[in-house]
Amino acid sequence: MQESKVSRRLKEATAPEVNEFIYRPRLQGFAEGFEILGNINKAHIVMLAEQGLLRNEHAAVLAKGVLDMEAAGAAEVVLDPSREDAYFNYEAHLIERIGADIGGRLHTGRSRNDILATFDRLRCREVLMTLVDELLEVRQTALDNAGKYAEVVMPGYTHLQPAQPITYGYYLSAVEQALERDCKRLTQTLESMNQSPMGAAAFAGTPFDIDRTLTAELLGFDGYLDNALDAVGSRDFILESLSHLNLLAVFWSRVAQDYFVWSTHEFNLIDFPDSVAATSSIMPQKKNPTVLEYLKGRSGHIVGLLMGASVSIKGTNFSHTGDGNREGTRGFWEAADESLRCLKLLKLVLRTATPNAELAVKRAGDDFSTATGLADLIVREADLSFREAHHVVGGAVRMAMDAGLPAHRIDAHMVDVCALEQLGHTLNLAADKVRDCLDPTANVQGRTSAGGPSLTSLQPSLARAVQRLTAERHANLARRERWSAANQRLQALTRAKAGL
Repeated sequence: MQESKVSRRLKEATAPEVNEFIYRPRLQGFAEGFEILGNINKAHIVMLAEQGLLRNEHAAVLAKGVLDMEAAGAAEVVLDPSREDAYFNYEAHLIERIGADIGGRLHTGRSRNDILATFDRLRCREVLMTLVDELLEVRQTALDNAGKYAEVVMPGYTHLQPAQPITYGYYLSAVEQALERDCKRLTQTLESMNQSPMGAAAFAGTPFDIDRTLTAELLGFDGYLDNALDAVGSRDFILESLSHLNLLAVFWSRVAQDYFVWSTHEFNLIDFPDSVAATSSIMPQKKNPTVLEYLKGRSGHIVGLLMGASVSIKGTNFSHTGDGNREGTRGFWEAADESLRCLKLLKLVLRTATPNAELAVKRAGDDFSTATGLADLIVREADLSFREAHHVVGGAVRMAMDAGLPAHRIDAHMVDVCALEQLGHTLNLAADKVRDCLDPTANVQGRTSAGGPSLTSLQPSLARAVQRLTAERHANLARRERWSAANQRLQALTRAKAGL
């Protein structure tokens, strides 16, 4: 009678359906995770040997066996779904190479549970670093064009109605600032989750005199998780990361929506090169915003993955479970891959979008988005409350609209007519001051408060953003260098144990 390949407790072979639908899919990423699993094994071997839990001759054979597997590559491992997962397949191949006695000693003082928890943290760590690196590139693109287009005046919108003039560079600066927070969220998770579960074993530790600090150091962790149950039972760092990607996706979808509207024939404020557009199979005049639609659509997919992960985990026990630690985390890897693709596409959008500068400034001068500037002028020059000024300007806008005039045709006489109607007296504003405050370029440059769109405000803001971005690049580089140094130490110690 056939028996389980991984347990003498189980007296029957795994059902074909279990192999096909559960275990075989788990092995699809074996090649991608092969190096991580190898590093976990090397760190454990070095630690066991240093603690005297492996005889030197056994450690030498184990270390060389793992190094030989590493040199041969993942393709040399024959994957058998009836062995359940990557770890058992790795172990079986190692035992086949070096024998059951020594090969079986590798699992002293640990469990598949803490191996899997460590694997997930190391994999997530690299994924988050890659996402942060790409976000830094997107932000750099936004800042580059923010400086380039700092004086390109365009209408700003609230409720998708003309509100106040801004510049296209100012908009890009805002995009970068929001993405900076996404960077910070991912980086904070990256730093907080960099703790080792190794040594937690199944969930209650081990009686062997292991050195969890050494294992953590060799794998580039900042320390180890103190409670073994929490170490193997929690994947909150993955749910947290997925939550951050959800926020990021929601934001890039909003940016894509802005470009989607601005690039329509009716708005025509932004143009894209033909290389990032598609056409129609029947309507030859069409230039469809394919990239923007992809960005908007995929954001909904990531929101769904967060919901799926949350629902999968919420009903699980606080311990190691397949639904909590395997099924509940699946969505993150998919969301991370999708987010990386979308960030590259967002960078393409920000790099290639070109404002229709002449039309944009004309729109800002025609569409009454300068009206607040006129109200501000009345407050300053006529010593009225802002609410009174608001009513006067509202009347002037209504008068211009009824006459079919654009905003910049409002003059001091029209203001006096409305003031007389609203307040019972005229304001006698200087004609040139009324004209200047309704000029969109002057209107923008007059908004000099911190955080405003004028050059005097925007340029220092961009300079500070560049400094922060540079500091983050350096911090990321230092983080990678620390991990690289830990890995180099791991490789050197493993080779030394192997006698190489």
